[in-house]
Amino acid sequence: MAIGKIVVALGGNALQRKGAPATAEAQLEVVTETVEYLAEMSCRDYELAIVHGNGPQVGNIVLASETAADVVPPMPFDVCGAMSQGYIGYHIQQALRYALQKRKRYIPVVTIITQVVVDEEDPAFKNPTKPIGAFYSEDEAKNISREEGYELKEDSGRGWRRVVASPMPKRIVEFSCLRELWDTTIVITAGGGGIPVIENKDGSLKGIAAVIDKDLAAARLADDIEADILMILTEVDKVYLNFNKPDQKALDKITVEEARQYISEGHFAPGSMLPKMQAAVSYVKDNPGKKAIITSLSGAIDALDGKTGTVIE
Repeated sequence: MAIGKIVVALGGNALQRKGAPATAEAQLEVVTETVEYLAEMSCRDYELAIVHGNGPQVGNIVLASETAADVVPPMPFDVCGAMSQGYIGYHIQQALRYALQKRKRYIPVVTIITQVVVDEEDPAFKNPTKPIGAFYSEDEAKNISREEGYELKEDSGRGWRRVVASPMPKRIVEFSCLRELWDTTIVITAGGGGIPVIENKDGSLKGIAAVIDKDLAAARLADDIEADILMILTEVDKVYLNFNKPDQKALDKITVEEARQYISEGHFAPGSMLPKMQAAVSYVKDNPGKKAIITSLSGAIDALDGKTGTVIE
Protein backbone atom coordinates (compact mmCIF):
# COMPACT_ATOMS: atom_id res chain seq x y z
CA MET A 1 0.00 0.00 0.00
CA ALA A 2 1.32 3.46 -0.91
CA ILE A 3 2.76 5.48 1.95
CA GLY A 4 2.05 8.81 0.30
CA LYS A 5 1.45 10.81 -2.85
CA ILE A 6 4.22 12.99 -4.30
CA VAL A 7 4.08 15.45 -7.15
CA VAL A 8 7.65 15.98 -8.37
CA ALA A 9 8.60 19.11 -10.31
CA LEU A 10 11.83 18.59 -12.23
CA GLY A 11 14.08 21.59 -12.87
CA GLY A 12 16.11 22.17 -16.01
CA ASN A 13 19.22 20.51 -14.55
CA ALA A 14 17.28 17.24 -14.47
CA LEU A 15 16.95 17.35 -18.26
CA GLN A 16 19.96 19.19 -19.63
CA ARG A 17 23.49 19.55 -18.30
CA LYS A 18 25.19 22.95 -18.41
CA GLY A 19 27.72 23.16 -21.20
CA ALA A 20 26.46 20.01 -22.91
CA PRO A 21 25.13 20.17 -26.48
CA ALA A 22 21.36 20.65 -26.74
CA THR A 23 20.89 17.36 -28.55
CA ALA A 24 18.34 14.63 -27.99
CA GLU A 25 21.16 12.21 -27.18
CA ALA A 26 22.64 14.51 -24.54
CA GLN A 27 19.24 15.07 -22.94
CA LEU A 28 18.47 11.36 -22.81
CA GLU A 29 21.82 10.74 -21.10
CA VAL A 30 20.94 13.26 -18.36
CA VAL A 31 17.37 11.96 -18.03
CA THR A 32 18.70 8.41 -17.60
CA GLU A 33 20.56 9.61 -14.50
CA THR A 34 17.61 11.69 -13.28
CA VAL A 35 15.09 8.85 -13.25
CA GLU A 36 17.21 6.77 -10.89
CA TYR A 37 16.06 9.06 -8.08
CA LEU A 38 12.43 8.83 -9.20
CA ALA A 39 12.65 5.04 -9.35
CA GLU A 40 13.96 5.01 -5.79
CA MET A 41 10.95 7.06 -4.65
CA SER A 42 8.65 4.55 -6.31
CA CYS A 43 10.49 1.67 -4.62
CA ARG A 44 9.73 3.33 -1.30
CA ASP A 45 6.05 2.92 -2.21
CA TYR A 46 5.32 6.55 -2.96
CA GLU A 47 2.78 7.21 -5.70
CA LEU A 48 4.24 9.69 -8.19
CA ALA A 49 3.31 12.22 -10.81
CA ILE A 50 6.07 14.07 -12.64
CA VAL A 51 5.98 17.63 -13.93
CA HIS A 52 8.97 18.98 -15.87
CA GLY A 53 10.19 22.27 -17.26
CA ASN A 54 10.76 22.98 -20.95
CA GLY A 55 12.36 26.45 -21.15
CA PRO A 56 15.48 25.57 -23.14
CA GLN A 57 13.70 22.90 -25.19
CA VAL A 58 10.71 24.95 -26.31
CA GLY A 59 13.02 27.87 -27.02
CA ASN A 60 15.11 25.68 -29.32
CA ILE A 61 12.02 24.30 -31.04
CA VAL A 62 10.79 27.84 -31.71
CA LEU A 63 14.24 28.88 -32.95
CA ALA A 64 14.47 25.88 -35.28
CA SER A 65 10.98 26.54 -36.60
CA GLU A 66 11.71 30.21 -37.26
CA THR A 67 15.09 29.45 -38.84
CA ALA A 68 13.44 27.07 -41.32
CA ALA A 69 10.59 29.48 -42.09
CA ASP A 70 11.60 29.69 -45.75
CA VAL A 71 11.17 25.93 -46.11
CA VAL A 72 8.45 24.94 -43.59
CA PRO A 73 5.79 27.22 -42.07
CA PRO A 74 6.69 28.09 -38.43
CA MET A 75 4.60 26.42 -35.75
CA PRO A 76 2.61 28.53 -33.26
CA PHE A 77 4.10 28.82 -29.78
CA ASP A 78 1.48 26.57 -28.15
CA VAL A 79 2.18 23.85 -30.73
CA CYS A 80 5.90 24.12 -29.96
CA GLY A 81 5.02 23.61 -26.30
CA ALA A 82 3.10 20.46 -27.18
CA MET A 83 6.11 19.21 -29.17
CA SER A 84 8.36 19.72 -26.15
CA GLN A 85 5.93 17.84 -23.91
CA GLY A 86 5.97 14.92 -26.32
CA TYR A 87 9.70 14.44 -26.71
CA ILE A 88 10.68 15.22 -23.11
CA GLY A 89 7.93 12.91 -21.85
CA TYR A 90 9.11 10.22 -24.24
CA HIS A 91 12.63 10.41 -22.85
CA ILE A 92 11.45 10.31 -19.22
CA GLN A 93 9.00 7.47 -19.67
CA GLN A 94 11.50 5.36 -21.64
CA ALA A 95 14.30 5.85 -19.12
CA LEU A 96 12.08 5.53 -16.02
CA ARG A 97 10.47 2.34 -17.31
CA TYR A 98 13.92 0.75 -17.59
CA ALA A 99 15.06 2.08 -14.20
CA LEU A 100 12.00 0.48 -12.61
CA GLN A 101 12.49 -2.79 -14.46
CA LYS A 102 16.07 -3.02 -13.14
CA ARG A 103 14.53 -2.92 -9.67
CA LYS A 104 11.96 -5.61 -10.54
CA ARG A 105 9.23 -3.01 -10.25
CA TYR A 106 6.80 -3.24 -13.15
CA ILE A 107 4.74 -0.06 -13.12
CA PRO A 108 3.51 1.59 -16.32
CA VAL A 109 4.85 5.07 -17.11
CA VAL A 110 2.92 7.30 -19.48
CA THR A 111 2.97 10.89 -20.73
CA ILE A 112 -0.21 12.93 -21.02
CA ILE A 113 -0.11 15.86 -23.42
CA THR A 114 -1.63 18.33 -20.99
CA GLN A 115 -3.55 21.57 -21.52
CA VAL A 116 -3.91 24.08 -18.69
CA VAL A 117 -6.55 26.79 -18.70
CA VAL A 118 -5.36 30.36 -18.08
CA ASP A 119 -7.17 33.69 -17.90
CA GLU A 120 -6.84 35.76 -21.05
CA GLU A 121 -6.94 38.87 -18.83
CA ASP A 122 -4.10 37.65 -16.60
CA PRO A 123 -1.82 40.67 -15.96
CA ALA A 124 1.18 38.49 -16.89
CA PHE A 125 0.40 39.07 -20.56
CA LYS A 126 1.26 42.74 -20.08
CA ASN A 127 4.55 41.96 -18.31
CA PRO A 128 6.39 38.96 -19.81
CA THR A 129 8.82 37.43 -17.29
CA LYS A 130 9.27 33.72 -18.15
CA PRO A 131 12.71 33.00 -19.67
CA ILE A 132 12.92 30.50 -22.53
CA GLY A 133 15.63 29.32 -24.87
CA ALA A 134 19.34 30.06 -24.97
CA PHE A 135 21.40 32.57 -22.99
CA TYR A 136 22.86 35.59 -24.80
CA SER A 137 25.25 38.40 -24.04
CA GLU A 138 23.76 41.85 -23.60
CA ASP A 139 24.86 42.91 -27.09
CA GLU A 140 23.41 39.75 -28.66
CA ALA A 141 20.16 40.33 -26.77
CA LYS A 142 19.87 43.88 -28.09
CA ASN A 143 20.39 42.68 -31.67
CA ILE A 144 17.79 39.92 -31.32
CA SER A 145 15.28 42.31 -29.77
CA ARG A 146 15.81 44.79 -32.59
CA GLU A 147 15.65 42.21 -35.39
CA GLU A 148 12.94 39.86 -34.10
CA GLY A 149 10.90 42.13 -31.84
CA TYR A 150 11.28 39.78 -28.89
CA GLU A 151 11.54 40.96 -25.31
CA LEU A 152 14.74 39.81 -23.56
CA LYS A 153 15.74 40.22 -19.93
CA GLU A 154 18.76 39.43 -17.78
CA ASP A 155 18.28 36.09 -15.99
CA SER A 156 19.78 35.85 -12.48
CA GLY A 157 23.29 36.87 -13.54
CA ARG A 158 23.52 34.03 -16.07
CA GLY A 159 22.93 36.05 -19.23
CA TRP A 160 20.06 37.41 -21.29
CA ARG A 161 17.11 35.30 -22.45
CA ARG A 162 13.90 35.78 -24.34
CA VAL A 163 10.90 36.18 -22.03
CA VAL A 164 7.22 35.42 -22.59
CA ALA A 165 4.11 35.80 -20.47
CA SER A 166 3.71 33.41 -17.55
CA PRO A 167 0.02 33.38 -16.52
CA MET A 168 -1.29 31.56 -13.47
CA PRO A 169 -2.67 28.03 -14.04
CA LYS A 170 -6.39 27.84 -13.33
CA ARG A 171 -7.39 24.29 -14.32
CA ILE A 172 -5.69 21.17 -15.69
CA VAL A 173 -7.92 20.05 -18.55
CA GLU A 174 -6.80 16.40 -18.52
CA PHE A 175 -6.92 16.03 -14.73
CA SER A 176 -9.70 13.41 -14.85
CA CYS A 177 -7.43 11.18 -16.96
CA LEU A 178 -4.62 11.54 -14.45
CA ARG A 179 -6.95 10.72 -11.57
CA GLU A 180 -8.09 7.52 -13.30
CA LEU A 181 -4.49 6.43 -13.87
CA TRP A 182 -3.09 7.51 -10.50
CA ASP A 183 -3.33 4.23 -8.55
CA THR A 184 -1.66 2.10 -11.21
CA THR A 185 0.59 4.35 -13.31
CA ILE A 186 3.36 6.92 -12.98
CA VAL A 187 2.13 9.85 -15.05
CA ILE A 188 4.26 12.57 -16.65
CA THR A 189 1.89 15.49 -16.95
CA ALA A 190 1.70 19.29 -17.32
CA GLY A 191 5.11 19.27 -19.00
CA GLY A 192 6.55 22.75 -19.25
CA GLY A 193 3.71 23.87 -16.99
CA GLY A 194 1.14 22.62 -19.48
CA ILE A 195 0.04 24.02 -22.82
CA PRO A 196 -1.67 27.32 -21.95
CA VAL A 197 -5.18 27.52 -23.37
CA ILE A 198 -8.08 29.94 -23.14
CA GLU A 199 -11.53 28.48 -22.52
CA ASN A 200 -14.16 30.04 -24.78
CA LYS A 201 -17.77 30.58 -23.77
CA ASP A 202 -18.86 27.58 -25.85
CA GLY A 203 -16.42 25.33 -23.99
CA SER A 204 -13.87 25.12 -26.78
CA LEU A 205 -10.19 25.67 -26.06
CA LYS A 206 -7.68 27.89 -27.85
CA GLY A 207 -3.90 27.79 -27.42
CA ILE A 208 -2.13 31.01 -26.51
CA ALA A 209 1.53 32.12 -26.67
CA ALA A 210 2.81 31.82 -23.09
CA VAL A 211 4.67 29.51 -20.72
CA ILE A 212 3.08 28.53 -17.43
CA ASP A 213 5.62 28.13 -14.66
CA LYS A 214 6.05 24.40 -14.13
CA ASP A 215 6.33 24.77 -10.34
CA LEU A 216 3.00 26.60 -10.13
CA ALA A 217 1.42 23.96 -12.39
CA ALA A 218 2.85 21.25 -10.13
CA ALA A 219 1.32 23.02 -7.12
CA ARG A 220 -2.03 23.13 -8.91
CA LEU A 221 -1.77 19.41 -9.60
CA ALA A 222 -0.67 18.58 -6.04
CA ASP A 223 -3.66 20.48 -4.69
CA ASP A 224 -6.10 18.76 -7.06
CA ILE A 225 -4.79 15.25 -6.44
CA GLU A 226 -4.49 15.86 -2.65
CA ALA A 227 -0.81 14.99 -2.62
CA ASP A 228 1.07 14.61 0.64
CA ILE A 229 4.24 16.24 -0.70
CA LEU A 230 5.02 18.76 -3.41
CA MET A 231 8.71 18.20 -4.18
CA ILE A 232 10.43 20.87 -6.28
CA LEU A 233 13.84 19.75 -7.52
CA THR A 234 16.36 22.36 -8.56
CA GLU A 235 20.13 22.98 -8.58
CA VAL A 236 20.64 23.67 -4.87
CA ASP A 237 20.11 21.45 -1.82
CA LYS A 238 18.28 24.19 0.09
CA VAL A 239 16.74 27.62 -0.34
CA TYR A 240 19.00 30.45 0.79
CA LEU A 241 18.52 33.97 2.02
CA ASN A 242 21.03 36.41 0.50
CA PHE A 243 21.98 33.72 -2.01
CA ASN A 244 25.57 33.87 -3.28
CA LYS A 245 26.44 36.64 -0.82
CA PRO A 246 28.89 36.41 2.11
CA ASP A 247 26.01 36.33 4.58
CA GLN A 248 23.87 33.74 2.78
CA LYS A 249 21.79 31.58 5.10
CA ALA A 250 20.27 28.18 4.37
CA LEU A 251 16.62 27.61 5.26
CA ASP A 252 15.82 24.21 6.77
CA LYS A 253 12.19 24.29 7.89
CA ILE A 254 9.95 27.34 7.60
CA THR A 255 6.29 28.20 7.87
CA VAL A 256 4.09 29.70 5.17
CA GLU A 257 4.17 33.01 7.05
CA GLU A 258 7.97 33.03 7.11
CA ALA A 259 8.11 32.15 3.42
CA ARG A 260 5.76 35.00 2.58
CA GLN A 261 7.92 37.40 4.61
CA TYR A 262 11.08 36.36 2.77
CA ILE A 263 9.30 36.71 -0.57
CA SER A 264 8.12 40.22 0.32
CA GLU A 265 11.68 41.14 1.33
CA GLY A 266 12.88 40.28 -2.18
CA HIS A 267 15.23 37.43 -1.30
CA PHE A 268 14.37 35.32 -4.36
CA ALA A 269 15.09 35.97 -8.05
CA PRO A 270 11.98 36.17 -10.29
CA GLY A 271 13.36 33.78 -12.92
CA SER A 272 14.83 31.34 -10.43
CA MET A 273 13.78 30.66 -6.81
CA LEU A 274 10.82 33.04 -6.55
CA PRO A 275 8.29 30.90 -8.48
CA LYS A 276 9.40 27.84 -6.52
CA MET A 277 8.70 29.57 -3.22
CA GLN A 278 5.41 30.93 -4.55
CA ALA A 279 4.38 27.45 -5.65
CA ALA A 280 5.29 25.96 -2.28
CA VAL A 281 3.29 28.62 -0.45
CA SER A 282 0.27 28.31 -2.74
CA TYR A 283 0.13 24.57 -2.11
CA VAL A 284 0.82 24.41 1.61
CA LYS A 285 -1.47 27.30 2.64
CA ASP A 286 -4.52 25.42 1.35
CA ASN A 287 -3.44 22.00 2.62
CA PRO A 288 -2.81 21.91 6.38
CA GLY A 289 -0.67 18.95 7.40
CA LYS A 290 0.93 18.66 3.95
CA LYS A 291 4.36 19.98 3.00
CA ALA A 292 6.48 21.26 0.15
CA ILE A 293 10.15 20.38 -0.18
CA ILE A 294 12.64 22.33 -2.27
CA THR A 295 15.96 20.57 -2.82
CA SER A 296 18.36 19.29 -5.44
CA LEU A 297 17.85 16.23 -7.59
CA SER A 298 20.75 14.45 -5.88
CA GLY A 299 19.29 15.36 -2.48
CA ALA A 300 15.77 14.12 -3.21
CA ILE A 301 15.95 10.85 -1.29
CA ASP A 302 17.77 12.40 1.66
CA ALA A 303 15.14 15.15 1.72
CA LEU A 304 12.40 12.57 2.14
CA ASP A 305 14.36 11.35 5.18
CA GLY A 306 14.64 14.87 6.60
CA LYS A 307 18.39 15.08 6.01
CA THR A 308 18.44 18.01 3.58
CA GLY A 309 16.18 20.36 1.67
CA THR A 310 14.02 23.29 2.65
CA VAL A 311 10.63 22.23 4.03
CA ILE A 312 7.66 24.58 3.96
CA GLU A 313 4.69 23.52 6.09
